[in-house]
Amino acid sequence: MEIQVGIVGAGPAGLMLSHLLHQRGVGSVVLDTRTREEIEGTIRAGVLEQSSVDLMTEIGVGDRVRELGMVHEGIELRFGGRGHRIDFAGLTGGRGVTIYPQHEVLKDLIAKRLADGGDIRFGVSDVQVAGITGDAPTIRFTQDGVEQELTCGLVAGCDGSRTMTRFLIPAPNPRQDHFRQYPFAWFGILAEAPPSSDELIYAHHRNGFALISTRSATVQRHYLQVDPNDTVEDWSDDRIWQELHTRVEGAQIKEGPIFSKSVLHFRSFVCEPMQHGRLFLAGDAAHTVPPTGAKGMNLAIADVYVLSRAMARFFAESDRTALDAYTATALRRVWRAQHFSWWMTSMLHRMPEASGFDHNRQLAELDTVTRSRAGRTLLAENYVGTPFD
Repeated sequence: MEIQVGIVGAGPAGLMLSHLLHQRGVGSVVLDTRTREEIEGTIRAGVLEQSSVDLMTEIGVGDRVRELGMVHEGIELRFGGRGHRIDFAGLTGGRGVTIYPQHEVLKDLIAKRLADGGDIRFGVSDVQVAGITGDAPTIRFTQDGVEQELTCGLVAGCDGSRTMTRFLIPAPNPRQDHFRQYPFAWFGILAEAPPSSDELIYAHHRNGFALISTRSATVQRHYLQVDPNDTVEDWSDDRIWQELHTRVEGAQIKEGPIFSKSVLHFRSFVCEPMQHGRLFLAGDAAHTVPPTGAKGMNLAIADVYVLSRAMARFFAESDRTALDAYTATALRRVWRAQHFSWWMTSMLHRMPEASGFDHNRQLAELDTVTRSRAGRTLLAENYVGTPFD
């Protein structure tokens, strides 16, 4: 089978790319080793930047996010027992973010692609990509016990942080992997409770960071900074609630039955370049960020916004100019997001070796940011995101 673009991975990057290409008259096939039920049933939090919501609305997949998403026009930074609101709308000309889980975005994209006659192959195995430096790369895979092969004009590696397509780019030349591992993890819970706050609370405390988030009017998602070796068995419900009350001092945390616990490890990572021959990486296959800055899904959408336009130009005009510039164009946004995510992480988390000096320096940094309109604006502009390139 011949297809213009073969897409490995049916996550946010792969599905959004397929839809954007379809709108520009470019055909694609999306492959994923997971079933549709696994993809749609894997619960993941999601914060969508203004530009992501605007794009989803523009391309016809924004009805549910507009109906069910929770628009937030600010966040609270809490330290020293006091809250300090960052007014996104007032500082950025009316922009905000929308709380809408990633798996709901995937449901929307899958439904739209299938309604439009899109070709998504769920539950495939033995996926192998070859010939990316030639004119007709291939993707071999097995579906329902039958070996199949796609001959592609271009290949998109959108297969997430556990990618195999990234490793098709030779290292250390040209591929260079830039990363920073963090000496802590997040302990996440889902609880049946009403919201503790109208907006997200980012709390700095001597015991470590805490995040008061939300999922719906009846289900809340909260996080605690923990040792990366901690397990869910180490944290009883009583211990979790006690620590949340301690770290988010001065705020009223509403408790309820906890029905999900997980430990989230994270790092900062960038693969450079994001392309080789006729292979192009997007989303977590190319970069990952700490969740503190709420950038992961938005970067995936931004990547494929750029990539879809470049691919469409290549097929319509046989012009590789935009394709050749893809890495440089995408990485400008990626590195800005990496810096913001690192900044939020380093400003709010307690390092294991932190001294009294380090703790008080962090408090001074938080005080500087929240007292200064320029500081609040810098944080707000980065959090809500900039328009797509």
